[in-house]
Amino acid sequence: MKKPIVVIGFLGTQLDAGQGAGRWNKWRPTVSLAQHEDMVVARMELLYTLRHKALAEVVKADIATVSPETTVNLVPLDLEDPWDFGEVYTRLYDWARAYPFDTEREQYWTHITTGTHVAQICMFLLSESRVVPGVLAQTSPPKKQREGEAGKCTLIDLDLSRYDVIARRFDAEQRDAVAFLKSGIATRNARFNALIEEIERVAVRSRAPILLVGPTGAGKSFLARRMFELKQARHQMTGPFVEVNCATLRGDGAASTLFGHKKGSFTGAASDRPGLLRTANQGALFLDEIGELGPDEQAMLLKAIEEKRFFPVGADKEVESDFQLIAGTNRDLRSDVAEGRFREDLFARINLWTYDLPGLAQRPEDIEPNVDHLLAIHAAENHRVVRFNAEARAAYLRFAQSGEAIWSGNFRDLSASVTRLATLADGGRIPAALVEAEIARLRWLWKRGGPAAAVSGDVDLDALLGEERVASLDLFDRLQLEAVVRVCRQARSLSDAGRQLFQASREQRSVVNDADRLRKYLAKHGIEWTRLAEA
Repeated sequence: MKKPIVVIGFLGTQLDAGQGAGRWNKWRPTVSLAQHEDMVVARMELLYTLRHKALAEVVKADIATVSPETTVNLVPLDLEDPWDFGEVYTRLYDWARAYPFDTEREQYWTHITTGTHVAQICMFLLSESRVVPGVLAQTSPPKKQREGEAGKCTLIDLDLSRYDVIARRFDAEQRDAVAFLKSGIATRNARFNALIEEIERVAVRSRAPILLVGPTGAGKSFLARRMFELKQARHQMTGPFVEVNCATLRGDGAASTLFGHKKGSFTGAASDRPGLLRTANQGALFLDEIGELGPDEQAMLLKAIEEKRFFPVGADKEVESDFQLIAGTNRDLRSDVAEGRFREDLFARINLWTYDLPGLAQRPEDIEPNVDHLLAIHAAENHRVVRFNAEARAAYLRFAQSGEAIWSGNFRDLSASVTRLATLADGGRIPAALVEAEIARLRWLWKRGGPAAAVSGDVDLDALLGEERVASLDLFDRLQLEAVVRVCRQARSLSDAGRQLFQASREQRSVVNDADRLRKYLAKHGIEWTRLAEA
């Protein structure tokens, strides 16, 4: 059984107006809704402002003439200014929330032809958000006006899930946005791809702080800029992208750089300085290595994030800046909070959206597409196409994806490696001999600077555990523990050590928590991470 139709709409103070018998020779949109022979409006909720009550009564009477089956409820709205968006929306919202909608028994049409443009926009927004359930109704006059001619009524359903073509357009737009964040690189790592897809949704829907965690060279700065460019392309940001590495901020200059200062506030302050937070107004501020900020700067930053205002150094008047914060760190801020090096309230504020970017060694399947991408960049910048010989390509990828390639500098190491190969290639071809030389260079590099260098440093388990406990360990367990301790002492954080030690098994786990796994292993032997970090 078809549900009765209930129409909700504003009285048209111009379009619905008319006096005397001549009004029937004029198309009136609200009256026309009741003139369609193929549909019967069961009830109409006719909204009107108090000063137009007389016209509302006329329209109600005329509807009763053409459609006795239609009940018209006159709904007065006390609006001082029907062009004030805030006032109109508030009145309509309050009315809709109190209205007894019954979607099981009735169908609702929101008439958007009449009313001020502000009223029409508000009605659209309330329908789109489902505060007013149902569809939009748009009426239009007949091509030739005759008495009793109803014109046309078009229904618009805002439920996009019903429109396959539109849904496909949205899906394609999201795929394009994800590809943009990845610079068009066809990455294959499932965990990384899922992470980027979520970042895309957050980037275009939220202005809340975002925290990017990962080792140096994992692409935090690059991803932050791409997120900004994506928002800028969607007209969600008009300000600039401002980037600073907090590790470079030291002493009194740190607060001045970030928050600005007033002239004469300290020795050398010869003029006012706006500071990076104000420079980033209406844009994005990327604070890389945020864990390096001092306690005073952390407190000032928290206020700036929460209130969008702060005091420049030496100022007695606050300034405002509305920016989105994107923070980066290669440290485990949870440990820093526990040890008092990072404010717990600031961490809570920036930890709404936290993404742990895996290093290159944890994404071996993504090395090949990244190599191709880097070669394409080199060709565009140098106007010279370079390719691998088949044998050389296989040898390079075999090494690059092996456990021997630790990629301690992550994408910086890979970029440098591909640049060297492309630069030295004669005739635009990279031969096997050149690859062998590059592999030897990488081995030398990582032997000096990577975790492998830790092998040269002996581990004194007796000092860590005591001679009696060490004596009770099997040789197998002792050697394993020594290797773990070496990696921990070279790592930047507990999470960093965990990523290196569990680089293969972590990819098979649905929930990745390398730090917790490593912490439990160390605890089994009575070792706390803090002791290793201080060593």
